[in-house]
Amino acid sequence: MGARITLARGDITTQDVDAVVNAANSGLLGGGGVDGAIHRAGGPAILAACRELRATTLPDGLPTGQAVATTGGNLPAAHVIHTVGPVHAKREDRSELLASAYRESLRVADEIGARTVAFPAVSAGIYGWPMDDAARIAVGTVAATPTDVEEARFVLFGDEAYDAFRRAVDALD
Repeated sequence: MGARITLARGDITTQDVDAVVNAANSGLLGGGGVDGAIHRAGGPAILAACRELRATTLPDGLPTGQAVATTGGNLPAAHVIHTVGPVHAKREDRSELLASAYRESLRVADEIGARTVAFPAVSAGIYGWPMDDAARIAVGTVAATPTDVEEARFVLFGDEAYDAFRRAVDALD
């Protein structure tokens, strides 16, 4: 059974959910955009957990399209699911890697028992993925992925992102 998809405008770091998904870089040590906001709001516990992952199971970083969970630190969410989306490329179709980031995030959510998960628009910021295509891939993948997650909430910053995800959800019906 797939998750019920909802949309919200706002700040992913304030969402009262079991887990938030972080659009991370492969280094897992913070960055800009959503990644930086989650690390800042979540405090040092998230960075410490990421450093531990890098020192043990992920010495080369998290591969693109994969996901891993850490504590949520000071966030309302108990967990952060870090996933690495692909950088958009005009000459190479990386859509499957973007879809994998969402599928793997849901798989990790199931492993940690998360029933409510907040997602950002993975790869649609600094990684340059066109918003409408990012929304189509995100919504279609989450809708088609079997999961125990009950609510997949896309938390979108700004009207362009919200409108693109609204069109993608409407296209499912």
